[in-house]
Amino acid sequence: MKLLLIQPSHLLNGGQVYKPRWPWLPSLTMPTIAALTPPDVEVTIVDEYVQEIDFDVPVDLVGLTAVITQSTRAYQIADRFRGRGVPVVMGGHHASALPEEALQHCDAVVIGEAEGVWPTVIEDAKRGKLEPLYRSNGHPSLEGLPRPRLSLLPLHRYLTSFLPVQTTRGCPFHCDFCAVTSFFGGTYRFRPVEEVVEEVKALGSRNIFFVDDNIAAKPSRAKELFQALIPLRLRWLSQANLTVANDPELLDLAEKSGCFALFIGLESLSEANLKQAGKTFNRPAEYPEAIRRIKKAGIHVWASFIFGLDDDDETVFERTVRFLEENRLPMASFFAYVPLPGTRAAQRVEEEGRIIERDWAKYDDAHALFIPRRMSPQALEEGLWWAYRRFYSLPSLLRRTFCPPQHHLPLVLLMNLLYRSAVRREVHPMSG
Repeated sequence: MKLLLIQPSHLLNGGQVYKPRWPWLPSLTMPTIAALTPPDVEVTIVDEYVQEIDFDVPVDLVGLTAVITQSTRAYQIADRFRGRGVPVVMGGHHASALPEEALQHCDAVVIGEAEGVWPTVIEDAKRGKLEPLYRSNGHPSLEGLPRPRLSLLPLHRYLTSFLPVQTTRGCPFHCDFCAVTSFFGGTYRFRPVEEVVEEVKALGSRNIFFVDDNIAAKPSRAKELFQALIPLRLRWLSQANLTVANDPELLDLAEKSGCFALFIGLESLSEANLKQAGKTFNRPAEYPEAIRRIKKAGIHVWASFIFGLDDDDETVFERTVRFLEENRLPMASFFAYVPLPGTRAAQRVEEEGRIIERDWAKYDDAHALFIPRRMSPQALEEGLWWAYRRFYSLPSLLRRTFCPPQHHLPLVLLMNLLYRSAVRREVHPMSG
């Protein structure tokens, strides 16, 4: 049996398939699915961000994954393969949230995590008897997972030498805009530390991106992991929440283990916004001191903010950029509020009749998808790009990046310049 796993790109406004100039690093999804596939199956992976899809290739089954902004392109790909009689299976966040929609374009949908069900999907496909829906009973154990088959990807085509590794799944918090809670059922689970360490050693790269949604949400486990990573002399980054600033020991171990940056969702400077979003552990009045502590530990803060929340008016863009510049943050990402299907935020906005856009290709963090309470949709889009242009202007870039901590300065400068390049083309920097 020949299996083709495809990581789709997404569509730009004109309908063309997006091809990034400098793709950062590979996704872990399809190498993970490849590792779960029985050994008698011949597996090929295509990452459309860096490769072209051969729609005439002889295969017996196609597997697709997609987040919401990739789903329109994923449906196009599925339709073409099914048009020549090749069965298609879809999974990922979007198909899991809207399986009935996905089934209009594929033969089967895997809802949630693939462990425990993927071998069954393969056996059913071999017999020509795919079920419409597959769902794991409960949440699979993360012990003894096979290592993702990253070797099936053209790793030389990615800009950086950073390789993805997952140490946890899920998040213990329940922010109403986040799809992680619904996808992982509100669970927060860990891989054995020794298995993570062995996987990192086997990769042969000192540059690691831990793709966890919240790597330090359980401090005791995070400390155990960071302690075990110290001998490997890594350089790594990941995502965390701002409460890491309250634990000096955690920050010290993170830095000693090679952490140079943490992507942290500050989200808003408004207490009202954070309360509505269910992220009350973020306290804007404490942001400057928390940032200072993390920077003092030798770790860069890569902040993210969401625009278009209910307490935001047209002054939010200038206030946010001013805050970032005053606190000398080297990196920041801005997002237009996206009501992701399956989240409480989407349900609320839907019930209020405020959604104005249902083209999934525009759910790309840069479009106004609903009517904000205190500004127009046009003002939201224009303000987002103003914030990006201002923050990544050369004067701002130079003021921010040459402040302590200055270790890994070349990498921080490179990231800023890549963001600046994307912003000048009005391509959202987090795309692809």
